[in-house]
Amino acid sequence: MRYFEQMAKKAEELKEKDDVLILAIETSCDETSAAVVKNGRTVLSNIISSQIDVHKAYGGVVPEIASRKHVEAINQTIDEALSTSNTSMSDIDAIAVTFGPGLVGALLVGVSVAKALAFGLSVPLVGVHHIEGHISANYIEHPELVPPYLCLVVSGGHTMIVLVRDYGVYETKGQTLDDAAGEAFDKIARTLGLEYPGGPAIQRIARYGDPYAFDFPRVTIKDSPYDFSFSGLKTAVINNIHNLRQTGEPIPAADVAASFQQAVVDVLTEKTVSCALALNMKNVAVAGGVAANQLLKGQLENAVNRHGIKLYSPSPVLCTDNAAMIGCAGYYRLMRGDIMDLSLNAVPYLPLTEI
Repeated sequence: MRYFEQMAKKAEELKEKDDVLILAIETSCDETSAAVVKNGRTVLSNIISSQIDVHKAYGGVVPEIASRKHVEAINQTIDEALSTSNTSMSDIDAIAVTFGPGLVGALLVGVSVAKALAFGLSVPLVGVHHIEGHISANYIEHPELVPPYLCLVVSGGHTMIVLVRDYGVYETKGQTLDDAAGEAFDKIARTLGLEYPGGPAIQRIARYGDPYAFDFPRVTIKDSPYDFSFSGLKTAVINNIHNLRQTGEPIPAADVAASFQQAVVDVLTEKTVSCALALNMKNVAVAGGVAANQLLKGQLENAVNRHGIKLYSPSPVLCTDNAAMIGCAGYYRLMRGDIMDLSLNAVPYLPLTEI
């Protein structure tokens, strides 16, 4: 308790400091990342140690392997983040870390290191929701963006429409009822024999295909206009591929990929724009790994622009899992005095509205 009381006092004092430096740590899945972020929006370093090549052989992330790789990489990644930012541990004012959702073993690596650093340096510890981090990535490159606004979060594990009422204050307006969009991309890529991760692979091959060669379903949900369901679409695409194989017909992979991608983007765009208009939002953001998809960004931007709405999106490196976005989100939590004690633990299933 004494540690928490002391850190709460330090957090209050930091509100008066001109420059606040946060060392941020992200280990929720298969990227080990550390970053030094100044005042929430200036990234001094953002080091990412990716495990994609390791997991590619398995067609997806193997949780136990991911945890071991985080243990191997975390110290070096933090050292590189400090070196690149030309800072030392003594310059750090607070530690921010992803504590959920994600793979529990992977999360525990980052949380354990963050708690040790916070205690050893006697600085506040800030726990950050992974999705909050993705949303906050937009602040880094768009200094003019401030709440309230609507954000479409699309990744391998999540598909959500979130109303950002204020920094750290969120209301989920819609979410997937089954598969996330990124999960569907990975599954279709595997079925087509494409490499992991599926999103970039589908996007590459789709450039050579006809997006309307196949009429794949766009699912709407009665009484839940902003919720998503991609399991039916995924099943329809897989069945189509299997039927072609069983009859000995060639599989037009580019056409299948393009038609599948178009169906996903159509649904994401329609529901996001509809929600923005219903809430009279003038700003819409997109975040998460699938936010790097060029068709989604282009189609969504064209759609919102027709209604006088501005679209914000991060650059591709900030769409992936990274610590800079965690440092950004952590800064605003720190300024609200929202810090954690040393009992902080990994929470693999953590609703955004419960942080």
